[in-house]
Amino acid sequence: MSGWVPMAAGAGSAAVGGVYLAFSAVVMPALARRPAEDAAATMVAINKRAVRPVFMVLFFGTAAACAVTAAAALAEPGAHAPRRIAGSVAYLAGWLSTMAINVPLNHRLAGDRAEQWPNYRRVWTRANHARTVLSLAGGVGLLLPTLP
Repeated sequence: MSGWVPMAAGAGSAAVGGVYLAFSAVVMPALARRPAEDAAATMVAINKRAVRPVFMVLFFGTAAACAVTAAAALAEPGAHAPRRIAGSVAYLAGWLSTMAINVPLNHRLAGDRAEQWPNYRRVWTRANHARTVLSLAGGVGLLLPTLP
């Protein structure tokens, strides 16, 4: 397999992980210090803004690149196959977590902000920490084989 697909998957995984890290390290702690109604309204606005082509291409494109990378590594195992598979699986696990936990929580928050906020913040942040680690681990696993 050409090296550009795993590199794109690794760079995308690391970039997505960086976005998630910003939420864990900066955004959610800042919102936790705001009144529930304000924090929830801000998070709803952020979530609406996130669904834009730049992030969607990065989020879904990285998932596609990881799927192709893992499939190629399974079909033609080589020296880098185990790390490429592990990196791809890590990102895809974080991607699935996003789709199964964070996105549904975002939709619920948009419906009943203040009442949902305390539980939302706790569960969403915990899931965000996990997807941050998975995405960053995916980036490392995918990019390490490209180093000399």
